[in-house]
Amino acid sequence: MGTIAAAPRRRLQTGRRIVGGILLALIPVVFGVLVFAVLRPLTLIWMAAETRLFFAGIHSEYTRISCADLHNVRVHYYVGGSGNPVVLVHGLGGRADDWAGLMPRISRRHRVYAPDLPGYGRSDWPRDATYSISEQAAAVEAFMDNRHLNRVDLGGWSMGGWVAMKVALDQPQRIRRLMIFDSAGIRFIVNWDPSLFEPDTPEKLRKLNDLLMPTPPPRVPGFIARHIFQYVGRHGWVVRRNMDSMLTGKDLLDGRLGELKMPMLIVWGKQDHLIPWTVGEEIHQDVPQSELEIFDGCGHLAPGQCAGRIGPVVEGFLDEPSPIPGISAEIGR
Repeated sequence: MGTIAAAPRRRLQTGRRIVGGILLALIPVVFGVLVFAVLRPLTLIWMAAETRLFFAGIHSEYTRISCADLHNVRVHYYVGGSGNPVVLVHGLGGRADDWAGLMPRISRRHRVYAPDLPGYGRSDWPRDATYSISEQAAAVEAFMDNRHLNRVDLGGWSMGGWVAMKVALDQPQRIRRLMIFDSAGIRFIVNWDPSLFEPDTPEKLRKLNDLLMPTPPPRVPGFIARHIFQYVGRHGWVVRRNMDSMLTGKDLLDGRLGELKMPMLIVWGKQDHLIPWTVGEEIHQDVPQSELEIFDGCGHLAPGQCAGRIGPVVEGFLDEPSPIPGISAEIGR
């Protein structure tokens, strides 16, 4: 009887030793993750976005494009879903991961593509590029050629909206429907310092976040700020060259938007302090067949931070047989 009673105790002790061994082995793993999170927080955020997209059936790919003065540039992009193709273009200082909030929703009934523009994300950073709007538009057109996308729904956010409108003006036959989100592209009063897009001090980072967020955000933790400053130190020259080109006004689209004839969705955060919603209203007036949706409680980062509210509007616009032209609405919180 003693031998029989001792067997469960031995199994319990063995089980405890196994669990203890596993926990002991996990300690360096957890410690390593914590160290990585402190040293490379931005990388961890991007990895989390990619993981989220992976489980939504959207994965990373690479290809090479050539256009204008860009030759054999390696371009990273996300792709997933099936149906009519939708191409999404990120903004200044951004990357394809910025669309992680909307891509899973769009990919339910569409084949979605989100490239990193040359000079951003995991694409090449050619030193001889101008990073002008015209050059980035040519890169998007070359990407579409490379992926054999003859006719697409095209969306762009901030600077990406400017690029998307330029593509739609250059090659209107290829754009079925056009979407812009808190977009640049026409003249407006700039009452902020362009150098904020290269934040290298806590004060600049605070001011940039104040522009991007609908309400003043909490202070960025020091370890995240340090990684941002390191990243800007290595790659800020692209943003500077991009910004300098935009500020010349050479590629502004004032007076040209009336040439756009495809259905167009204009989405704006009402509390956008970077590019005010009145810019969206002006674009809406210039494009009679456009639909304007202003989201209260959202700022310049609306497609990311307000994706849950914006997603159904985007789906409706892409899927309805004939979008209703000329409508304008403000959507409450």
